[in-house]
Amino acid sequence: MKKSVYSLVLSDNVVRAIDDLAYKMGTNRSNLINSILAEKVCYKTPEQEIRDIFDYMKSVMDESFQLQSQTSDAMLSFRSQLRYKYRPTIRYEVKLLKIPDEDGTFGVLGVSFRTQSEELLYNLDMFFSWWEQYEKELCDKFFEGGVEYISSSGKHIRKLKVSDKVDNNSKTIGKAINDYVNLVDMAIKEYFSESENPFMAMGNVRKRVIDGVNNNIIII
Repeated sequence: MKKSVYSLVLSDNVVRAIDDLAYKMGTNRSNLINSILAEKVCYKTPEQEIRDIFDYMKSVMDESFQLQSQTSDAMLSFRSQLRYKYRPTIRYEVKLLKIPDEDGTFGVLGVSFRTQSEELLYNLDMFFSWWEQYEKELCDKFFEGGVEYISSSGKHIRKLKVSDKVDNNSKTIGKAINDYVNLVDMAIKEYFSESENPFMAMGNVRKRVIDGVNNNIIII
């Protein structure tokens, strides 16, 4: 959404109150005034759309996830514990864009481990190499440019796009992201429970991707 500079004559007391409220909300004067005016004229800003998506995700988030402190209004961070030796933590970060890219990307999902164990990082990389392969095989047709990942050792980022099968509104998008994260989290935990049996582990990954497609979970 394009923004321009405007001159407004405001009471000093009002500005001080706005600044105090903006500080408490972790935003700035311009964003808060823009949000207040948009609400007054019944216009939903991109910032409000993102907040609505995150509010919905938090309201339905499974109890196995623990919310983390948020460093940005456009990011939601949470974690899940893996029942595996070393008791590692799986970290999830959802970052949303105010303006979608030309290819329909409206955000990204990042998944990583908080661990120094090379064994764990290797197994996570192996999980995502299969997960990405099966997603591309089964889901590329739903998106312009297909399913896209940006991967490095120990961290995997999936671009989030809206397919034709998902209504483009805050509640539906929030539900789609939440359901997808639940699916990935469940698949990672199943994979690590069978990590000593690679063929069984790989079969479980493929089954979860198929389940996601059949239940319209994976197509976001």
